[in-house]
Amino acid sequence: MKKLTLNIDEITDDFFAGTRLLGIVVSAKNYRFCWQVNNSLGFNFRLDSDIEIELKKKGRTYFFPIYHYNEPNNSLHHYIYHNHYDGEFLLPEFRHIDFLWLLKGDEVEDSQCLQLIQSLKDIAGVQLVTELTNEQIKNKGNLVM
Repeated sequence: MKKLTLNIDEITDDFFAGTRLLGIVVSAKNYRFCWQVNNSLGFNFRLDSDIEIELKKKGRTYFFPIYHYNEPNNSLHHYIYHNHYDGEFLLPEFRHIDFLWLLKGDEVEDSQCLQLIQSLKDIAGVQLVTELTNEQIKNKGNLVM
C-alpha cells in the first residue's frame, strides 16, 4: 500500500502566493485595535472564530484570534491576527509585533500597500507598521488557516 504524505511547504507556499503581510506594534487590545481600524479607515473587521488559529506547545493549547474583512466588489481579503496569547507567539521570530495584517486574494500594488501603512500609522497608539517579507518569516505555517 502506497502512503500519501502531505507537503506542508507546498500548502504554505500556495497560501502565501501573492499576499502582503504587515507587522503592527500597538498598545491596544485586539478588539479595541480592530474597532479603531474600522472607525478610522472605514473597514468592517469582525472576529471570525471559524478560522481561529490553535497551536499546541509545551502540552498546552493556545488560541490566536483572527479578524476578517472582505472588500466589496473584489476578492481581496484582509486578516488581522493577534500575534500573542498567554505568553506564546504565533510568529516567535517577531515577538515585538502585536498584530499581523495579511492581505490575500487580489494583487495589492505597492502604492496601495504604502497608503495602508501610512493610514495605520495615523491611528492613535500605533507605534510601528512594517511590511514583512516571506524570507523573514520562519513559522509561516502558523498563519495558514
